[in-house]
Amino acid sequence: MIVSVVDRGRFLTSQAMRRQLAAMPCQLYWIRLIHCPTRRAFPGERLWTAAQLMDAATVRFLRIRNQEGCDVYIQPYAAADCNAGYILVDLDRADPVALKTMRANGHEPCVVLRTSPANLQAWIHVSTTPLEPAVATFLGRQAAHTYGGDLASTDWRHLGRLAGFTNRKPERRLPDGRLFWVKVVHARPGLASHADAWLQAARQSPAPLRRTHPAAGRGAASHEAAAQAPEAYRAWMTRLRISERFPQPDWSIVDLWIARELLARDTPLPEVEALLRFGSPNFPRGHGDPEDYLSRTLARAAFPAPRRAVWATHATASAPVPADSARSNSAGGR
Repeated sequence: MIVSVVDRGRFLTSQAMRRQLAAMPCQLYWIRLIHCPTRRAFPGERLWTAAQLMDAATVRFLRIRNQEGCDVYIQPYAAADCNAGYILVDLDRADPVALKTMRANGHEPCVVLRTSPANLQAWIHVSTTPLEPAVATFLGRQAAHTYGGDLASTDWRHLGRLAGFTNRKPERRLPDGRLFWVKVVHARPGLASHADAWLQAARQSPAPLRRTHPAAGRGAASHEAAAQAPEAYRAWMTRLRISERFPQPDWSIVDLWIARELLARDTPLPEVEALLRFGSPNFPRGHGDPEDYLSRTLARAAFPAPRRAVWATHATASAPVPADSARSNSAGGR
């Protein structure tokens, strides 16, 4: 009886994974495992084809890691410096008509997942060729503003949930305490009907092109980054429930937490520094040497550690990564 229950669980997980992958086709996918209690990444990372992901041994490996406390995240992969043509919208307690509005606007998702009782994630396929990071981030930001998505989950490399696994975050549990299984709400492959027009408008907008010049020096940022930093910082405070938990927060600690979250999503270091510099309340506050403060904060947030090239073992269980031994790859949203 135990075997049959396990087999049924694997079947349901495989079925959910297959639906999601079929609706967001890509040559390669980036899978990341984040140990929820410690927020540390499972050591190593690897790119997978859809066939490799659907292999029974891989499904078993991912289910074991999930049972050990790891959340399972995915991103269609094109190249290290490109978006694969998919835009993620993290609908955190969004208006229930958001999906209808997306379809009416020609931004219909190819995949919609329910990642917790009150949260949805939508993937919009906008291009069959890789996108420039600035354009993809611009589209993600615009979609979040338009449809009530999470403004902290709009960067071009943001990861989403993989269906068929449990959401390990304690605050996402069901009222009776059970873990929530990430479910496929909608899955249909295809480009959004207005994808071409949306892309054209994004590329004609000056916003995606305004980026920090690499030669500008440490701490330099565009006027746009400086202007957007306070809003982005407040969005992260909301996401981390800072005001609810700490009526009078220590801003140095909040800076560290937000930096960790951003670096966990592979946000470039200059962008994280710019967010703290221009978004942290009343910065530099009482810091006698702001540059040294930023350097130390970013160094603490980065958790430098060697990485393995691939996950070597698939079938055997393993202990979670120690709290001080590995940098998180991404928390990937809700």
